[in-house]
Amino acid sequence: MAGVPGQSLHFASVVAARTSLAYPTGSWRYSRPVIDLHACNGCAVCEMFCPDSCVSIVDKKAIMDFEFCKGCGICAEVCARQAIQMVIEEA
Repeated sequence: MAGVPGQSLHFASVVAARTSLAYPTGSWRYSRPVIDLHACNGCAVCEMFCPDSCVSIVDKKAIMDFEFCKGCGICAEVCARQAIQMVIEEA
C-alpha cells in the first residue's frame, strides 16, 4: 500500500478509490448526530445533504448509519426543525 515514505499507514486509511464499503469510517467521529424523532417530520433535507449517505428516511423519520457517519454535522446544520443535535461521542 502506498503512503508517506517512512511512515506507516493509519488503520483507517482509505488508500484506493471505490473502497467506501470496505472501510467503515464511523470510528473517525468526534461527535454524533442525535435525532429528536418527535421534531423530525421526514422532510429528507438531511438525507439530501449528507456527504456520506448516512441518513435515510424510514416511515417519515430520519435514521442514521453510524458505521459510516463521520460526525460532520451537516445534517444538523440543514435541519430546519432543529430535530438533529450534535453531541460529543462517548467512549
